[in-house]
Parts: sequence; C-alpha cells; structure tokens
Amino acid sequence: MAAQQQDVRPVDAQDATSGTATEEATTVAADRAARRRDRVEQLLAEMTAEEKVAQLVGLWVGADASGGGVAPHQADMSGTIPSFEAVIAHGLGQLTRPFGTAPVDPVVAARSLAASQRQVVAANRFGIPAQVHEECLTGFAAWQATTYPTPLAWGASFDPALVEEMAGRIGASMRAAGVHQGLAPVLDVTRDYRWGRTEETIGEDPYLVGDLGAAYVRGLEGAGVVATLKHFAGYSASRAGRNLAPVSMGPVELADVILPPFETALRHGGARSVMHSYAEIDGVPSAADEWLLTDLLRGRWGFEGTVVADYFGIAFLQRLHGVAGSLGEAAHLALRAGVDVELPSVDAYGAPLLAALRDGTVDEALVDRALRRVLTQKAEVGLLDEDWDPSPPAGDAVVLDDPVGRDVALRLARESVVLLENRDGVLPLAHGARVAVVGPLADDPMAMLGCYTFPAHVGAQHPDVPMGVDVPSVLAALRERVGDVPTARGCDIESDDASGFDEAVAVARDADVVVVAVGDRAGLFGRGTSGEGCDATDLHLPGRQGDLVRAVLATGTPVVLVLLTGRPYAVGDLAEGAAAVVQAFFPGQLGGQALAEVLTGHVAPSGRLPVSMPRDASGQPGTYLSQPLGRRSGVSDVDPTPLYPFGHGLTYTTFTWSGARALDGDVWPVDGETRVAVDVRNDGGRAGTEVVQLYLHDPVASVVRPVVRLVGHARVDLEPGQSATVEMTVHADLASFTRRDGTRVVEPGDVELRLARSSADAEHAVRLRMDGPVRTVGDDRHLLSTARVLTSPGGR
Repeated sequence: MAAQQQDVRPVDAQDATSGTATEEATTVAADRAARRRDRVEQLLAEMTAEEKVAQLVGLWVGADASGGGVAPHQADMSGTIPSFEAVIAHGLGQLTRPFGTAPVDPVVAARSLAASQRQVVAANRFGIPAQVHEECLTGFAAWQATTYPTPLAWGASFDPALVEEMAGRIGASMRAAGVHQGLAPVLDVTRDYRWGRTEETIGEDPYLVGDLGAAYVRGLEGAGVVATLKHFAGYSASRAGRNLAPVSMGPVELADVILPPFETALRHGGARSVMHSYAEIDGVPSAADEWLLTDLLRGRWGFEGTVVADYFGIAFLQRLHGVAGSLGEAAHLALRAGVDVELPSVDAYGAPLLAALRDGTVDEALVDRALRRVLTQKAEVGLLDEDWDPSPPAGDAVVLDDPVGRDVALRLARESVVLLENRDGVLPLAHGARVAVVGPLADDPMAMLGCYTFPAHVGAQHPDVPMGVDVPSVLAALRERVGDVPTARGCDIESDDASGFDEAVAVARDADVVVVAVGDRAGLFGRGTSGEGCDATDLHLPGRQGDLVRAVLATGTPVVLVLLTGRPYAVGDLAEGAAAVVQAFFPGQLGGQALAEVLTGHVAPSGRLPVSMPRDASGQPGTYLSQPLGRRSGVSDVDPTPLYPFGHGLTYTTFTWSGARALDGDVWPVDGETRVAVDVRNDGGRAGTEVVQLYLHDPVASVVRPVVRLVGHARVDLEPGQSATVEMTVHADLASFTRRDGTRVVEPGDVELRLARSSADAEHAVRLRMDGPVRTVGDDRHLLSTARVLTSPGGR
C-alpha cells in the first residue's frame, strides 16, 4: 500500500536553523531568563507587604469607549465600585476582562488598555504593569471578535490539529490586543448532562478531553498567551447536575476520570496556569485543598505556573462553603492550599490578608511563595522587561474577526456536525425539492452561540448594540443555497404557548421535506436553557418544542430534525419518527452555513458524538464510561442504554473495515507498547471521512472497570474507492488504573483493543495478553497513543 502518510498527532516543530544560530539563540534566551530571575528576586527583597499583596489580586474593569482608560466594574459580590487610583497605588496583579465587560470597538479598547497600563506603571514605584486576562473559550470574548464553535463541538470533530489551529488564531488576536492570559480551556469531563455547563466541556471521555484540551493549550501558548486550565477539579460531577452542588466522588473516579485531562494538558500542552474549581469533594473545597493544588499539582506533576481563583472562589470559602469564619481566614486557607492570584477583583487578598499578615495569622512566606510565581510569569510574558511597551503590537489595526479566523471557524463547524440518523437517504436534500424550515431556532442567529461567546455572555446586556459579527441562521444559510424557503417559528424555546403550531404544521404540510430546528438558548444563571447556572431537571427539550416536533411529524412530510443544543437531549420518540436527525452543539458564527452545507450535500458530515444521546429524559443520566452493573441488567427495570452512543455518527458514503491485526503479536508487555492496524476503504460514491476509534476492554481487574474506554482515535479522509491503513501505537500505561490504595498499576491478563465506529459498535477486537508482573505506574506515564494513516494514492 502506497504512500501518502498522514500523522494525525501534532508534533513539536523542529528547529531548522543552523547549529551556530541555535546555540546563539539558546545563549541569548538563557541570559534573558537569568536577568528575569534576578529581577524577580530583587523585587521580592525590596517590596513592602502592601506592594506584595497588590500583585496577588485582579481588578475587574471595562474599557472606556473614549479610549481614555478603563473603569472598575461593579463588584458582583460586594456591590461596591473601588477607585481605580486607590487599587493601583501599590501596583496591581491583573486587569480582569477590559475587552470582555462591555461592547467597545477593539481599536478603542486597545487604546484604553494601553492608557491604563501606563497609569498602573506610573503608580507603583517598581513600574510593574498588570497582567491582562480575558475569557477565550469560544474565541476572544471581545466585541467584533470571531466566535468559534463550543468545546462540545470540538469534541465532535475528533480533530486535535484543527482545535490547535483555532486556539492559535484566538491567541494571536488576544496578543495583538495586549492580552496576556486566557481563561481556557475547560477540561471538566461531562458526568451529568443536566449540568448547565455541559456545553463548555469537550465531552464525556477523559482521553478525548485531554487530547483536544492539550491541542487547544498548544495553540494558545504557541501564540504567546498563558493558557488557564479549568476547573481544577471535579466541578462537572456535582450532585444532580446542579451548579456548585457538592461532589460525591471516590478517589478512584477522581484519579481515573477527572484528573487525567489536566495532567495531559500540562504535559502535552505546556499550560502555565490552572484555575481552581468551585467544587467541594467530600467536604473539601478545591480552593482550600492543599493536597490538590500543592501536593499533586506541584509536587507530583511538577507544575511551576500560577494557580488563579475562579471568580470570587476565595470569598466563597467563607460565604458559601463555611470553612472560614472571615475573609482573612479564607485568604489564609487559599494561600496555604496554593492559590496565587485572587480573581476577578480585590476581596480576601486585599485588606483582610494585610490584617492577617500584621497580626501574624498568615506567614509572609506564603505571600512570598505566591508572589514569586506571579512575578516569574510576568517576567515570562515580558512585563518586567525594561523595554516593555503597553502599546498593542498591532497599533491601530486591531482586527479580531478576519477571513483566516472565519475560515478556521467554518472548517471546525463543518467537522462538528453529527448526522445521527438518515432513513431512506433523505439527506442530502434532493435538488429541486420543496423545503420548509420551521422551529424556534430556524431563523435565530443566537442558536449558533454558546454561553461564553461575547454576544451571549455580554451582548445580551446591551440589546441596542449590534452583535458585532455576522451570524447567519439555518434559514438564511439554506436560502442562499436552495432559494426561497417558507418558514414558521411554531413556538418559543421555553414558552408553553402553542398558538403557533398551526402555522408551522401548514408550512410543513405543503413541503416535500421540512427541517425542524429546535434546541437551546445559551445564557447565564437562568437567562437561558443552557450555560452557567442554567441546569435542567430532566432531559426533555425545553418548553413545548417536543410537542411542536410531534405535530409536524403528524403531517406525514419527511422531517429532518436539527438539534442546536448545549447538551444532549432525550429525543427517542422524535428520532423514531424523523427521516433524519442532525446534532450540532452551538457551532459558532458560521454554524448556520456549515449546517446548510451538510443538509444540501455540499459538505459530507464527519462529526461523532462526544457525549451519548440518552433515550429516556427521566432516566438516570450516565455516560458510556460505566461498569457492567451501570449498564442494562436484570436487576433493575431502568434501562440506561443510550439512543445514540458516544462516538456515533454517519456520513454520506460507506466504509468497509478489514484486516484488523496486532502488528507485534498477541503479547503486550506490561511496560511496553503494542501496535494494531486496520484497513479502511471508501466503497461509496463520494468522498467522506471515517473516524476510527480504539477502545480498551479489560474483563478482569482488581477494581471494577468501565466496560470500554477510549484510548485512541484517527480521522481518515478518503475519496471514492480509496483505501487507507490506520495504525495505532498504544503504551501499556494507557491500560493502567487506580487501585483502592491510590496506586496506579498495570495488571497482567487478557485484554481487548477494539477498533470501533463508536463505543457500542466495534468492528474488530484484537485480543492480547498483557505479560509481566503487576507494575506500578509513575507520574511520568504515557498519556496519549499515536496514530498513523497510510493512504493509498488512488481512488476511482
């Protein structure tokens, strides 16, 4: 088999310069690093307590529309607005969201930020600027910035290279605007789909979350922006999916499901910051957990960056968790645990911390420890350099939404669309067919955007200001491709009003095929059906949307059900009646175009589910990572089998898999690698993409294990008649698990590596014998497999 080889795992770029040039560059970098270390130690020695503490806090600000500076943002916790001059008198650690607080022209906002940075520098005797951070989960959260698909959509792509490319574009736009740190990616593993922030997660599998999360980190850090891993750790496993609810979790689940993505993103991404979680696990809040933030993160994993507080998280130790009697006590607990920076504004690390220092409650060594980390990071991003200039590198040309960024957003949106069902080949839509589009999200641009996009997160508070970017709806995008398309809204997303059903039914009855667009509206704390604080009691579609779909199905017109959501919903009876089902997880500003292209066949769908689709809205939400008794059994009348499993997705062609084989024999050393391969051929009449997934099945272990879990994947793009060999290399460390005593081991015995189209659809099982003694695995373990796709040159 020939000859075109595709390595599907990004590799570090090799230095192509000459040996002499490389040596000179290394010497210069070493000298610069030494000067920066000396500068940090000098500052530590000379700073007063007030100056030290000032570097450990942020201030929430908004850029002034005049370009003259920034203004403090109303403090959500205290209800007071501090004086900017008073806060910066001794210096300032961070400026919080100058671009992401109000819609301000990017050029003007950059001028305001630069002016304020000069003010910060002039106010403190050491001339130290503030580090600037912004949200960037779905793009730079600023007005007029490109809005990319949500993390669930990244997960659906199974494409770490494209996620890395996206993050590189996001980072470049942030650096051009004068921003140093991004509060992303979210590495929480989905555990309960009712949780409102499910849309912010990459999926329900720790391997996939870690792989794509590390790719995002590489892109952001490669652009010179500090990536911040969040939320460390356990936040997504709250009881009943309620935001900030307590977490009931044992050490094995924490070690094997929750922690691996963070470890992967640190080791394979190089993240320089971590944000603590709001969660409390077994009575210990993350912000006060010394084992988590110091012993594990720094001691075992070797992390040297900064730990920042989730917004108001330190004050929550007193006000919500009740483990501190005062803000001073909260500051002590957080500093001792290892939280270096309080965000978003001055609270516990301000006057309460200074008072605790003066009365001896807090050892100044704890402040110095945090300060050294903060100043070291400021040095790394150039803020302590003598030639530092607050002017944004792009000068007056601060363009945050350009053709290159939109191209990346469109490609990722296309790859994230998942075709779940396609009966009788109703898709792609037949040329000349009379198409109608109905539903509350048919002509709603906001249906494309997640909670942490600027239009949903901030723009919703400024209804008189334009969205800032062009976001075509499904209807608008389809009309560009098929001409005039009749439409009817039918109902609102959450309302119980069904008065629009008759119009929608009439429109559907007159069509050859009807697209019904339903789902979520992203928002914050009850202002949406998905997003932070927008948790669900069950997994029915919100409002009367399910009834609308049933009414349209009753017309007999073939229905293409399009789900635009931030979580998977239980649509069992709706899917049974629909001719086709398409899932998109808030696919970004060009998601409408991507959906229209998939529906009309201009693009073949290639997305795969990053979360399972439940069958029963009132059943127990559970992910595919379940043990044998977590699946259907004879001891319970509740069947948790999903409607569509993790990894499921169809396309417009057919693929044949053959020749699955172990390339190194059937013995897998407990301390070594094994390779498996499978041949994939496109037997259909058009180009398409197959996603080969590799799952581990370990039938006997000393603790109960999930039936299968993902340990590798590869996207395979093939023309009609073209073939490829997919080869995956897996280290035995990926078969390791945590025992009850906390040790991670690889145990000998029989295992299977299943080459599969989804977690429930294995094409081939390669049986192997893990050989050797029980081996304890250290923190230097292998975390990712590698994949090669060897593609034949031809096709037909």
